[in-house]
Amino acid sequence: MTLSLDILAARMRQGESIPLGDTARVAVALSVPAILQQLVVTAMEYIDAAMVGHIGAEATAAIGIVSSSTWLLHGILVGLFTSFAIQIAQYLGADRQDDARGVLRQSMIFNILLGCGMAALGIGICRFLPGWLGADPSLQGNASAYFGIWSAALPFSMAMGMYSAMLRATGDALTPSLISVLVCVLDIFFNFFLINPTREMELFGQTVTMFGFGWGVPGAALGTALATLIGGLAALAVLLLRESPLAIRYPGSWKITRSCLINLWRVGVPLAAERAALSSAQVLLVRIVSQLGTVAIAANSLAVSAEGLCYMAGYGIQDASIALVGQAVGAHRRDMSKRFAWLCTGMGMGIMALSGVLMWLFAPALMSIFTADAAVIALGAQMLRIEAFAEPMFGASIVASGAMQGAGDSTACFVLNLFSMWGVRLTLAFLLAPRFGLTGVWTAMCVELCTRGVLFLLRLARGKWLERGALA
Repeated sequence: MTLSLDILAARMRQGESIPLGDTARVAVALSVPAILQQLVVTAMEYIDAAMVGHIGAEATAAIGIVSSSTWLLHGILVGLFTSFAIQIAQYLGADRQDDARGVLRQSMIFNILLGCGMAALGIGICRFLPGWLGADPSLQGNASAYFGIWSAALPFSMAMGMYSAMLRATGDALTPSLISVLVCVLDIFFNFFLINPTREMELFGQTVTMFGFGWGVPGAALGTALATLIGGLAALAVLLLRESPLAIRYPGSWKITRSCLINLWRVGVPLAAERAALSSAQVLLVRIVSQLGTVAIAANSLAVSAEGLCYMAGYGIQDASIALVGQAVGAHRRDMSKRFAWLCTGMGMGIMALSGVLMWLFAPALMSIFTADAAVIALGAQMLRIEAFAEPMFGASIVASGAMQGAGDSTACFVLNLFSMWGVRLTLAFLLAPRFGLTGVWTAMCVELCTRGVLFLLRLARGKWLERGALA
């Protein structure tokens, strides 16, 4: 019999002693598709960056100047919808399926209200944002258009993220990864026609005229928005139509409940605040980098995209740890919660250490995927090799924070990230950038990520993250 998360949760509720091998099998079974999903998401970012990067450094810089702001808006929404997935994991672990379906219904209401509200905010400020960030006037038009189009798709990107997280909370990590593959393929297709102008191309030895809109940077934003729209609708369709513990075809109330609001306040608000703190710090870092010139802006933006190849495994395992620890906490099994937390954290550190080595070795090749500009490639490769040393501890912070979040201890995650990002990275970057340029900024990042990893490992070892207990 295949060992799945729901079977393991039933055994935990019965008080069984679960062999380590069974625990590891479920952790790997959830982690591998989640890592695949992160790989696809990163590939989509690579594709976008590469397609835009070959237009020129200015096009890349235009997207780079607003990228931290997209992280800010999206990060706030991620924090909120992750809290819904944590509630569902804990309710399913406690075998409270009606409550889990109630959370799903309420999340759909929040998705519409918050997603549309954030979209309106982003569209409203897109004209002014590049100027606020200190962008060169030559970059502001494309940067504004990109941010406005990206913002308009926020309700659908939130839907895709929210419902994918809920599917993982049930133990189904494969379906979200397949939806991500679909979105990536659509993104390539749309970008191919929207970014490039009509041109002559060689196809099977024949010269053909390939139609294109030639919209450049705005075309890249529109292609991603259309792909995300379809992905969000696909994730919702799975939850509406498929037979599962979350199938909302079963009768139930759509009323916003007090317990859901309390849990959202206890877990979701600190998560959103954490994302806001991290992303707003990134905005300030972009402001620092924007003073270093177009080559530095482009190298910074593309190096950040390239580094995504390294930490995607960490975030995939983090997604698995949230579901695993959440269900163990719901089943009132502190022993299994700790086992899942340490098992997943060790996996994350090991895989990210290996990917850090590969990133150091192949840094120039990674950068050349995105751009042909020799100066941007050389500078970006230097930054990646600085960052490679921090990857194991970065993995520790990513996965350990997921385990703590699955237990409902999101406030501690917020405090640790706030101190690390604002107290260490920003302070060092502000001091080092004037003298060492972009190298100083990335050195500050490396030091901060190592510090963050140590802080999260200490918190995990002390065990206080389990004191929050199951949700209401």
